[in-house]
Amino acid sequence: MSAKSFRAALNEALHQEMAADPNVVVIGEDVTGGVGGDGIQDAWGGAFGVTKELLGTYGPSRVLDTPITESAFVGAAAGAALTGLRPVVEIMFVDFIGVCLDQVMNQAAKFRYMFGGKTRCPIVLRATFGGGARSASQHSQALYPIFTHIPGLKVVIPSNPSDAKGLLIEAIRDDDPVIFLEHKMMYDEMGEVSDQPFTVPFGEARVLREGPDATIFAYGRMVGQAEKAAQTLQSEGIRISIVDPRTTSPLDVDTILEFAEETGRIVIADEASPRCGMAADISSIIAEEAFGALQAPIIKVTPPHTPVPYAPSLEDAYLPDAAQIAEAVRGVLTYGK
Repeated sequence: MSAKSFRAALNEALHQEMAADPNVVVIGEDVTGGVGGDGIQDAWGGAFGVTKELLGTYGPSRVLDTPITESAFVGAAAGAALTGLRPVVEIMFVDFIGVCLDQVMNQAAKFRYMFGGKTRCPIVLRATFGGGARSASQHSQALYPIFTHIPGLKVVIPSNPSDAKGLLIEAIRDDDPVIFLEHKMMYDEMGEVSDQPFTVPFGEARVLREGPDATIFAYGRMVGQAEKAAQTLQSEGIRISIVDPRTTSPLDVDTILEFAEETGRIVIADEASPRCGMAADISSIIAEEAFGALQAPIIKVTPPHTPVPYAPSLEDAYLPDAAQIAEAVRGVLTYGK
């Protein structure tokens, strides 16, 4: 166990799985630092440094730079997965998924079903998501609800370095397509991570806090914002629970309902658009399965239904934060009083 950044935890997971299984390959734009250019290969290790030193260790036959053509290399990876390889594909920004959505939605996600369960497609699509980096509306979206909507895909959103490593190893070993989303503002966040390979099962939520007054459900970077809100609220004598579902598909419905029934006051913090997002999905599940336990309307803390702004002041106003989450908790606690 040692302190590692979110980035280093992901890098370690890739190194350990590539060392353990020769069928694991890494594919993407600039994952080797840019083959064919002048200068030092592997200078960056991908756009965000996650694939650093893989090229020197495993060679160009297992760490492959690609042209700027997501439709081609995602399709190639899906085909490679059918033949027995385990490709880990890096898409710089999840916003670029639109140009290869057919390969993801109509091919990889459907293979097992269309072939009667006789084939596997063990492909991992890693991509960054989320706002805060001043990357504007085409590089800052949180599109995980789109993938959650598609049967056949598993969708993972780690919120800390330890989960990042354990969930990525679980994703690489899984026999189905996995969308693995990394918030670009979290790469330098630190945490204690096991030095040995380990897995975190999909569909098992992580409970950060348990308190009787209210429950916050949050994903990704919003988990840290929820923790900051909890610290503020604790100084006011308010004790809350925080639950990080970790995956949107499969979704740990049992834990969600357990905490909804225990506290009866629910806040959901979600960076995705409020329309058809995870906040809406979790709200509907609670409304259908635990309506009688609710003591106040569910409050969703989300961005507005607009593109992510580029101007710093507007982007800051767009993104949910700890202050908004804390105010939402106060709202469910004072409802009807």
